[in-house]
Amino acid sequence: MTGTLRGLREVREFRPAPPLAERLGHSVRLPGGPRGAGAARVAVRSLLLRHGLADLCGTAALVTSELVSCADRFTPGLEMTLTVRWRFDALRIVLYDQHPAHSSPEVGEECRRSRSRAMWLLARAVESGGGDWGLTPVLTPRGGTKSWALLSR
Repeated sequence: MTGTLRGLREVREFRPAPPLAERLGHSVRLPGGPRGAGAARVAVRSLLLRHGLADLCGTAALVTSELVSCADRFTPGLEMTLTVRWRFDALRIVLYDQHPAHSSPEVGEECRRSRSRAMWLLARAVESGGGDWGLTPVLTPRGGTKSWALLSR
C-alpha cells in the first residue's frame, strides 16, 4: 500500500447502544398453515430478548401461538400479519388475518363468539397476568380480523 493516512483521529470500536423496550415496534408477515405459529413464537421470543423483555417471553410466546393458531383455524392457509410493540409500559401483540366479511351482522357476531371460545387458553394466560385481549372485525370491504393481547410487566 502506498501513501499513509494522515489526520485521522484514533479509531474506536463501534458499539451500538443496546435496544430498549421503548424501541420495540416490529411487524412480520406469517405463512398460513401449521408453520405459522412456530415462526411467530420464534420471532416474538427473539424480539423480546433483544429488547430487554425476557421476563415476558413465556407468556408472550404462548399468547402469540394461540392468536396465530386460532386465526389459522378460521382462515386456513392464508397469510397473516403479526405486530409486536411496546407502548405505555405494555407489550401489544396484534394479529391481522384475512377472515372474509360475513353476509349479516348476526352471522358475524356468532363467528366472533365462536372464535372467542376457541381462545380460552389465551384468555387465561393474559388475564392471569393482569392483561387484556380481544378481537374485532377489520372494517375493509374484504374483511379480516384483528385479534390482540396486551401484556404488562
